[in-house]
Amino acid sequence: MEKLLGEIRDCKVCEPHLSLGANPVLYASKTSKILIIGQAPGRIVHTTGIAWNDKSGDTLRNWLGINKETFYNPNIFATIPMGFCFPGTGKSGDLPPRKECFPLWHHKILSEIEGNPLILLIGQYAQKQYLQEYAKSNLTETVKSFNEYLPKYFPLPHPSPRNNIWMKKNTWFEEEVLPTLKEIVKKKI
Repeated sequence: MEKLLGEIRDCKVCEPHLSLGANPVLYASKTSKILIIGQAPGRIVHTTGIAWNDKSGDTLRNWLGINKETFYNPNIFATIPMGFCFPGTGKSGDLPPRKECFPLWHHKILSEIEGNPLILLIGQYAQKQYLQEYAKSNLTETVKSFNEYLPKYFPLPHPSPRNNIWMKKNTWFEEEVLPTLKEIVKKKI
């Protein structure tokens, strides 16, 4: 696994398309119990090189009911974004993750991880790629149907502050989904 992670961290495939250059941010171990498959690192994560090292990460850890020490233990959690590098900024926020990482690296990482980890699919990019035709018509419906994807996958919205409006409109998420998520995570760790 360490050799593979080193190869990924040295990857420059997308560099010509990245305004801040390539800086793949991910971590995993053969024994990771929960895989976090999100979108792509934001500007802060790109700068620090630490996954989920921002307000979104604080929210995600709260959703999971864990502290930073547990979150950053690769024997428990792996962070495998759809795009490993910060894609740049567009008119309404960060650009979508680059498409090169998934076919180049995801299957190699997953084949190295032992057992049956829980895979958290954060946001529509991860959900569409991993759930394929089983994804619902939109993110809200996919997240509402989280029980259909268990025990392998658990779809979630992105915990970005930009999604506060979504959270206010969908109070069922906090009332119904998060307690189940916390319970599953507690059993896994």
